[in-house]
Amino acid sequence: MARVQADITVRGGGIFGLCIAYEAARRGARVQLVETQALGAGSSGGVVGALTPHVPENWNSKKAFQLDSLLMAQEFWEDVEQCADLPTGYARLGRLQAIGDAQALTLANARAISAADLWQGRATWQVRPATGAAHEPRSATQMLIEDTLSARLHPRLAAQALRGAITALDGEVIEGADAPDQGAVVWATGLAGLNDLTHALGRPMGSGVKGQAALLQCDLRNCPQIYAESLHIVPHIDGTVGIGSTSENQWQDPSSTDALLEALIARARAVMPALQDAPVLQRWAGLRPRASSRAPLLGQWPQRAGHYVANGGFKIGFGMAPKVAQVMADLILDGRDTIPPDFKI
Repeated sequence: MARVQADITVRGGGIFGLCIAYEAARRGARVQLVETQALGAGSSGGVVGALTPHVPENWNSKKAFQLDSLLMAQEFWEDVEQCADLPTGYARLGRLQAIGDAQALTLANARAISAADLWQGRATWQVRPATGAAHEPRSATQMLIEDTLSARLHPRLAAQALRGAITALDGEVIEGADAPDQGAVVWATGLAGLNDLTHALGRPMGSGVKGQAALLQCDLRNCPQIYAESLHIVPHIDGTVGIGSTSENQWQDPSSTDALLEALIARARAVMPALQDAPVLQRWAGLRPRASSRAPLLGQWPQRAGHYVANGGFKIGFGMAPKVAQVMADLILDGRDTIPPDFKI
């Protein structure tokens, strides 16, 4: 029997594409997702999975959008897990940040006040003394920031759960092959998509920033994630810990790891006592799509009727993905444009 024509074709099996396809299918659309390589083949196939907020100050549309997404994330990922009967590794366990000096302590206290207002009382940012526990970061001031908004997600488990949820909702996931477009087309194709936009529009739309990360064996699955020494330390549900990441604008090989990653791992061990003897299971490197505007690019593809873009997640794609899926489904399925002006192409 021939397959029913799809209402939407989503191109790209990264976190934006998968979440948009799932949200559209959940609302009753017939969906096909086309990933010519493998799910998570780009930056969405990394090992870190930190869902963390921007600092609660200098408020703007990007920070407000991110807050909405982080607050809706638990229900979103629980629904995915229930639909697919697979784990995503999501848990909102918060985050601890080391405070390096007196100036940083003053700033952290000021941000606690602004978070009480900007976060609508639905999450907290507080400064507290370090206890010396092995899962806490070392802090020069013996004080830590603890927020309850940050969460974690296992990138690879989440991709497989989204695939399972899409197919459970009668959507089709085409992986490792191409297929003709059907219906509206969403381009969520990462760096390749930014390059396509640059060529089509005749102006720079973004670039790739290399990141290196590592996966360590250390079972801290019930502990909060850590941010210290400019790195993320994220415990996962499977007893591993993701460490990341570098930000490199110049490189020779986008997929190779080198001394920069080894230095990052050494810093992580120095910051967090529990990791001192943890074996390294995997080293990862890849290019993350960063839009020239530094905000995600969402909405209609200019002068290309029926085509849409969702790109530029860079470091915040996993945290933004539930809200990105919501507003893109609003636009494509309902004709309601709820995308912030700063995100539009």
